[in-house]
Amino acid sequence: MDGWEMLKSLGRIFWVGDGNKLRFSGHGDVVVGACGFCSFGATINGGDVSAASNLYRNGVGCSDCYQVRCTNNHYCSDKGVTVVITDSGSGPNTDFILSRQAFGRMAQTKDAATSLLALGVVDIEYRRVSCSYPNKNITIKIDENNNYPYYLAFVLWYQQRDKDITVVQLCETQNFVCKLLDRSYGAVWTTTSPPSGPLSLRMLLSGEDGDESWVVPVNNIPEKWKAGET
Repeated sequence: MDGWEMLKSLGRIFWVGDGNKLRFSGHGDVVVGACGFCSFGATINGGDVSAASNLYRNGVGCSDCYQVRCTNNHYCSDKGVTVVITDSGSGPNTDFILSRQAFGRMAQTKDAATSLLALGVVDIEYRRVSCSYPNKNITIKIDENNNYPYYLAFVLWYQQRDKDITVVQLCETQNFVCKLLDRSYGAVWTTTSPPSGPLSLRMLLSGEDGDESWVVPVNNIPEKWKAGET
């Protein structure tokens, strides 16, 4: 099926039935949380975002992109919608929780979107795809809970490609001595007693095919980092 995986999906607000399901959030967009994205989690990718259960994978799945399409020929488009995982969440046997906007984008037209939302239950196909953010690089956002200079916490935005960030190292930019970081939760990485001076990151990207590669973001962490900085 060209990489598409079949699963049963749910599209009625807060209604969870049997089997593997997908539903959309009934209160605006997906509430931010388990990935650590804060309000950014509702606006990335133009608001086409989703929470996930199994695909969250203890935070490794944060920022992953999936193309999701429903299979009702009367209402659903062939293209579907590409969503970014920005949170963890599920009801009984629920795999995705799409934003309402993203759920409607699976439809052929606006009228079809209304009908699609009214159906309640739809079948979908989904597959992992590369994330693409034109004119954006991986961005380091200093978390509000950091405590300079003793404790550093940050979240990674605009993860590109279709690989997972599995290891992050914090490196001194002058002598390139690196320290392994902890994934606190979601896309938030932390360390106590961070090195001094301007800092850079090294990230190990791992693919489903076993391919791995180290990358260094172009953005550095300034010497005197502060909460909220990017």
